[in-house]
Amino acid sequence: MSEEFEVRGVHEDHMDAAAEHEPRGMAGRLAVLTAILATLGAMFSYMAGATQAEAGLLKNDAAIKKTEAANQWNYYQAKGNKQNLSELGMELSSDARKPFFAAEVKRYEAQKASIKLAADKLEQASTEFDEKSEVQMHQHHRWAQATMLLQIGIAMAAIALLTRKQWLGRLVLAMGSLGIVVGVLAYFGI
Repeated sequence: MSEEFEVRGVHEDHMDAAAEHEPRGMAGRLAVLTAILATLGAMFSYMAGATQAEAGLLKNDAAIKKTEAANQWNYYQAKGNKQNLSELGMELSSDARKPFFAAEVKRYEAQKASIKLAADKLEQASTEFDEKSEVQMHQHHRWAQATMLLQIGIAMAAIALLTRKQWLGRLVLAMGSLGIVVGVLAYFGI
């Protein structure tokens, strides 16, 4: 008859015992806290990138509207130059031609009024896009600050694990909490 038997080392017994138990104590708590902070940090980082991209798009829209407004102001100026030439023509021409130049002056004045309205509207739109971009950049900075605080908390968790200092563990919790508060502020645009 053959009998099977197994010779186990101390190391194997220790590994089996460790596998059967969940992490406890400071290491277990820091591991869970680190996982939570890393997850929140990833979400905050995504939001920071998204708000920065949105701010860039809004800034681009503002620049486009500003260019369109400048084009309208150039058109306004060209009509003003034509109006000035018509006024000069009215002064220098014979009485028979003066009504023609007077009509031209009135036509250019009317055209300039509608061009000015369009230019003002475009400038207003540009200003609104700039303001929206600034709001998004402020929110981006808040998300970035929250992400940074969470990353510092994660790094401190590693140091706390290595040094086994309880006060560092509490500081990790404080940094993580502060990062979450700043993330909430970012969410509400404060």
